[in-house]
Amino acid sequence: MMKTNLKSAWRLLAFLLAVSCGEKPMEEDCGLCEGVDAKWIQVEKELPETDSLFYLSSPAPLFRKEFRLEGNMDSAKLFITSAGYYKATINGEAIGKNILDPAWTDYSKRIYYSEYDLTEQIQQGDNCLGVILGNGFYNPLPLRKWGRRNLREDLTVGKPTFIARLVVYLADGSTREISTDETWKYTEGPLLKNSVYIGVAYDQRLVIAGWDRPGFDDTAWNAAQVGKGPGGKLQAAFFPGVQVREEIKPKSISSNQAGLHMVDMGVNFTGTYKIRLSGSAGDTVTLRFGERIYDDGSLNPMTTVVGQIKRKGVGGPGAPDIAWQTSGYILGDAPTWFSPDFTYHTFRYMEISGLKEPPQLTDIVGLYVHTNVAKNSHFSSSNALLNDIQQATERTFLSNLVSVQSDCAVREKFGYGGDLNATNESFIYNFDMRDFYIKTVYDWVDAMNDSTFVDTAPFAGIKYCGISWESAYLITQYYLYLYYNETSLIEELYDQNLAWMDKVARIHPNGLVDSGLSDHESLEPVPVQLTGTAHYLQCAEIMETFASLMGDTENVQRFKDLADKLRSLIKAEFWDQPVKEAINKQTLFSTLLYHGIIPDAELPAARDSLLLAVKYGPSGHFNTGIFGTKYVLETLSEHASINQVYAIVNSTQYPGWGHMIDRGATTIWETWKESDNVFTNCHPMFGTVTEWLYRWLGGIRPDPANPGFKEFVLAPRVPEELNSVSCSYRSPYGDIVSNWKKGSGDIVEYEITVPKGSVAQVSLAIDSSQKLSISKNGKALSGNGGRGSDLGNFRLSEGAYRIKVSS
Repeated sequence: MMKTNLKSAWRLLAFLLAVSCGEKPMEEDCGLCEGVDAKWIQVEKELPETDSLFYLSSPAPLFRKEFRLEGNMDSAKLFITSAGYYKATINGEAIGKNILDPAWTDYSKRIYYSEYDLTEQIQQGDNCLGVILGNGFYNPLPLRKWGRRNLREDLTVGKPTFIARLVVYLADGSTREISTDETWKYTEGPLLKNSVYIGVAYDQRLVIAGWDRPGFDDTAWNAAQVGKGPGGKLQAAFFPGVQVREEIKPKSISSNQAGLHMVDMGVNFTGTYKIRLSGSAGDTVTLRFGERIYDDGSLNPMTTVVGQIKRKGVGGPGAPDIAWQTSGYILGDAPTWFSPDFTYHTFRYMEISGLKEPPQLTDIVGLYVHTNVAKNSHFSSSNALLNDIQQATERTFLSNLVSVQSDCAVREKFGYGGDLNATNESFIYNFDMRDFYIKTVYDWVDAMNDSTFVDTAPFAGIKYCGISWESAYLITQYYLYLYYNETSLIEELYDQNLAWMDKVARIHPNGLVDSGLSDHESLEPVPVQLTGTAHYLQCAEIMETFASLMGDTENVQRFKDLADKLRSLIKAEFWDQPVKEAINKQTLFSTLLYHGIIPDAELPAARDSLLLAVKYGPSGHFNTGIFGTKYVLETLSEHASINQVYAIVNSTQYPGWGHMIDRGATTIWETWKESDNVFTNCHPMFGTVTEWLYRWLGGIRPDPANPGFKEFVLAPRVPEELNSVSCSYRSPYGDIVSNWKKGSGDIVEYEITVPKGSVAQVSLAIDSSQKLSISKNGKALSGNGGRGSDLGNFRLSEGAYRIKVSS
């Protein structure tokens, strides 16, 4: 209802005081805080009592509320969220750019709301707010993923519901409010079905013209039902929303005699589409989606089937025999553009059936959808294959950022901790992940329990992967600290971090981890005792750092002792004696090197063992899995040869990234081996190659002793077969630039920018036969760049530098 309240009186007083002081009055509001008049509202109809009934039509409801504005308006803000998804309009116009809102959380514990400025959209006189409610993750289909996991049992579920509060600030300092309550009206709309996993069904004949505009006759509509809401605490969203970030034009369309039309979008991506449709009223157009096509040109949807539901009876009562991505559209009388709400797919190919005339390229647009994280960093090189690998990695990463960082954005859509541990640094190098990862940590806070490990956040019922997955809760906090100097989160969660370490000790009292998943998708076996205990060690070292930050000297010593113990356990089990069972030796030796298990005197032996393991790998390439790939890229570069790593990355032989690109991949596969059935073709975990590009070819690395890039390492390496690199990274202090190119002879020229307020610890690989010259902002520096420059190791303060290395 609209009313003037006590807060308005206080606001008027504040307004008058501000004006009397010559100040512009502040407009602050608590949004959807406790005590505001907004109520959760929903439809009256109850959810089905049996699983099979969820697959029948259940139209998405349309809610509306008219209000009248009189008087001069200064500004207007809308605060809104839902359990499920919502789509809001004002006077028939879309509100904001966010879609698939709100961000997925455990709705029983935490719900984020969005704030929109409606100042330019509200008009004098009559107005109308409209809201469509979708199911999202709050009212999913009871699909039995893998034949056993029912989403409705694993997730917090219920009837879609929403809450909203519009605050209009008038020029006289007073406010008017329009909040959700029982005076709102609703009816069923043309969106007959909507599943975040499967797709939608839409009937154009049921479109209600003008329903979300003022003056519409809603006397036959129903009064909204006031509900309790899902129970989670309402909090303002502090992270970027999900948006359509790019429109993709199709590459080609082919048709066959059976009336099937195959659209090739040219790249694999996550999102939806716009399509222009025409035909006879009542005709049904069916759309199916997939990452691949078969040799005969027909759609292969099998790598994107939901939950591996691929035969009758697996998905549970009422479920489709094969849970592929599909949508249906029933035509009305007039041609129209259609774009689905409340769902998203991963696809390169779109199959269309039911059209009387073949579609044209201009009739279809792909909508690339992901969380709007800022892309301020850059990597490219003189090598086209490296550039293709980098672009495929970026596309894979963004395709798996839809309010959570997923392992795949179609089959499961879950935020697995192991994938996060493997790739969070890779994501940070490419995008501004600070706020997104803070949200992710809170997801883990809400997902965890006191006695067992869980695998995903939000929790989706899966808990068999162990510490290497749940430790993402702590390890992500550390990378937020290392890359952004984010300490407030550590302070807030310190007691919970201590409790979590106590839980780990209860689950693994002897220290050596003996259960859980290890180097997932390694081509050879890897015992969890190796990778799991290594993650336990990493957590002990992180907590030693956190305890030091908190001034907790007792726990500094406690976690130092724990780290020493775990390091000794790993060394005794996997270095001091031969490993008798079958093991991936690349993962073995790279894990030992990466986590500092090997004593300095024995590093040459470990290096030689790793080199030998790589030599005998398939094609002399990596055969590592989710963690080992990150480790082997780093340790082989550090302890052996950048040229060898470059040769592997640059190869098109199996297994490897170049092999994927050579086989036509535009996103990174889930497995080294190409899959046309079981495994997705858009999976982030092997995208750790991008971290190597930034850390080793660009040379940009954080310094643990100076978190947040107050000081940082700049150590670019120059492979023999690569001619140039262009690399930049947006640090909290500004852009770090590290470019290099080869000139005639053995000349290498570097362009380096150190942002204001930071210092670069430069390390260039030069020998005694070479000389070095440095200029800053166009002026030559005396003494060839200062102390130690003849050895290639020196410090640079803020500025733009050119460095030349030659004989």
